[in-house]
Amino acid sequence: MYYVYILKCADGSLYAGSTNNLEKRLKQHNEAKSGAHYTKIRRPVELVYKEECATYSLARTREAEIKRLSREKKLGLIEK
Repeated sequence: MYYVYILKCADGSLYAGSTNNLEKRLKQHNEAKSGAHYTKIRRPVELVYKEECATYSLARTREAEIKRLSREKKLGLIEK
């Protein structure tokens, strides 16, 4: 199982990503020295949305779709 997720950063911005291990990836976003520079400088981050995907390819495609959404549409996904 793969996941597409949205994080809310300490500065209020949103970050979208995908992974096959959501718990581990969230820990990396909050604690690791390597990884996504965007979240590394905006810690702490909070998981506010997730979707399950059957394959890595579907997860990456959905991640790209979410990243193209406006902030308002991302917030709409989160509120559902």
